[in-house]
Amino acid sequence: MALDAGSYHTVGATASGRVLAVGDNSYGQCEVGDWRDIVAVAAGSTHTLGLRADGRVVATGNNDDRQCEVDAWSGIQLP
Repeated sequence: MALDAGSYHTVGATASGRVLAVGDNSYGQCEVGDWRDIVAVAAGSTHTLGLRADGRVVATGNNDDRQCEVDAWSGIQLP
C-alpha cells in the first residue's frame, strides 16, 4: 500500500494496515510493530510517521526537534 525510505531505514504499510520497517534503529524509528490500521507512511532521516485510517497520526524515532509530537493530530486525510 505504501512505502518510504529515510536516510538509513525503509518503512512500508501492508494492505492489512500493518507496518514493517528495516534498517538503522538507533532512534527507535523502526519501532512500528504495534501500529495498526495504517494507510500511509513517511520516513524522515531518523523518525517515522504513520497515518491511520481514522485520520490520526502516529510517530516514532528521534524527537529532538519535536517532529514526533503528533498525538493531538486528527482528521488528516490523503489527497
